[in-house]
Amino acid sequence: MTLLDFGGVLGVLLILLAYAGIHFDWFDPKRAPALLMNLLGAGLILLSMTRAFNLSAFLMEATWAAMALYGLLKLLLQGKRK
Repeated sequence: MTLLDFGGVLGVLLILLAYAGIHFDWFDPKRAPALLMNLLGAGLILLSMTRAFNLSAFLMEATWAAMALYGLLKLLLQGKRK
């Protein structure tokens, strides 16, 4: 297993942990921990695809990362308004 493969697997685990955590009420899906796990996980998966590109996986992970980033930016902006 290469370092890129390991990063991709770690990314998958982070996303799955965030997903499970939301369903088991460990995390609030609109709060930073779950959003950061999703962003980091998607980023690691995207990085792992630099060796073996897959368009459909790229589109899925890029969208996943964009949604998590949007949620984090929204939190940041709300915090500055308060």
